[in-house]
Amino acid sequence: MSERFDHWQRPEIPEGKPTVYQWMVQNTGGFHLGEKTDIGAFTYINAKHGVTIEDLVQIGSHCSIYSVSTIDGRQGPVVLRRGCRIGTHSTVMPGVEVGAEAVVGAHSLVNRDVPAGEVWAGVPARRIK
Repeated sequence: MSERFDHWQRPEIPEGKPTVYQWMVQNTGGFHLGEKTDIGAFTYINAKHGVTIEDLVQIGSHCSIYSVSTIDGRQGPVVLRRGCRIGTHSTVMPGVEVGAEAVVGAHSLVNRDVPAGEVWAGVPARRIK
């Protein structure tokens, strides 16, 4: 994996506008991005109550990460720990922590914490390995 990120550079993250990689953050003041991350195109991040993405995290395209929900009023920081991977088209809800080296399968709805090193998938996401 080290070769993949040999030339990684922190992208400019404009408020509410796509980055050069076509992902977007609203409320950038609450957004913290680690080193050597990979966020897929068309991913949306709302960091109103805090979103932290640690080093070496991979997020697939078309994901949604919310620190606030206007549907049910939930709010809280989201933390994606070092080396975790979030599959394409997944949604991470407010107040959730995905542990280090955990994997979330594609098209999952993560509405509770995912422990480090585990594999979760589904709607809602549950432990599968």
